[in-house]
Order: sequence, then structure tokens, then C-alpha cells
Amino acid sequence: MTTKKTATAGRTATAGAETDSLPTGTASPGTTKTRSRGRATVRPEDLPVRPGEDPWTAEELDEVRTELEQEVERLSGQIETSNAELVGLLRDGSDGAGRDAADVGSTNFERDHEMSLANNARVMLEQSQLALKHIEQGTYGVCDNCGQPIGKGRLQVFPRATLCVTCKQREERR
Repeated sequence: MTTKKTATAGRTATAGAETDSLPTGTASPGTTKTRSRGRATVRPEDLPVRPGEDPWTAEELDEVRTELEQEVERLSGQIETSNAELVGLLRDGSDGAGRDAADVGSTNFERDHEMSLANNARVMLEQSQLALKHIEQGTYGVCDNCGQPIGKGRLQVFPRATLCVTCKQREERR
């Protein structure tokens, strides 16, 4: 029997059959990862919290995960709708015969507004997908800047947060 490991997916192939092996990740020692519905899950109590906060419970983490998954679905639909509207605005937005400058200007404004909304939705979609990935990897709640816990309370209010309050305040002052 031959075993071959690919670096990209952390999968081990044995004699033509693939089985999942869990990547080691950066979760705290003692973190237990299991496979559930094809995705890695981490024990909620092993996710980082700030000093004085209660550990995550399975219910709290499921609530955050569900909110993020619904947000991904909503934003994907919003982006699809915006793209369809943009196609129409781009098609109708040219300065054609019988169109005065005010009509063209109004169409251009609508197009720019729709592009801005679509770009904002894309950023939020990426943030939501990244948060779900961090949950799966056991790194949810770690500040991208300083590596300290973001805080469970902050994440329950704003599940896409990637910075702790201190780092976010520093970023906003710049």
C-alpha cells in the first residue's frame, strides 16, 4: 500500500482512495478537531477569549456560524443582483442618439452607485467567508494585528471582526 501526501489540502491518498487528515493549524494546545459534514470543527471551549470572559459554548458558536452562513448567502444574492443591474446600466449608459446629457449623467451616477454597493458586498462576503474559515481552523477570535483574543462579546455583535478593540481604535486614528 502506498501513501502520498499533498501539501495543499492536507489529504492522504492510500492506494487510490483519499482520506482526510486534519491539518495541524494554529489552535491552542489541546484543541480537538473532528470532521462534521465534511468540515473541521473545533471544540468551542478551545477558541480564544479575553481574560474574564466565559469560554464559548456550542450554542453560541453555532449561532455565530449560522449568522455568518446566512450573511454569505444574502451577500452572494445581493452581488448577483447588482451584477445583473450593472449589465443593464452599462448597456444603456452610452451616449446614444436621442439621449441628452442629463439622462447619461443620471445613468452614470446609478452605475457608479451600483458598483460601489457591489464592491462593498464583495468585501463583506470575503470577511464572512474568512470568519467561517477561522471557525473551522480554530483561530476564530484571534486579532490579525496583535494575536491577542478579540473578545467573545465583540464577535457576538460583529462576527466578521478581525481586530481587537485596541487595534481597531489604532487603525481608525490613522
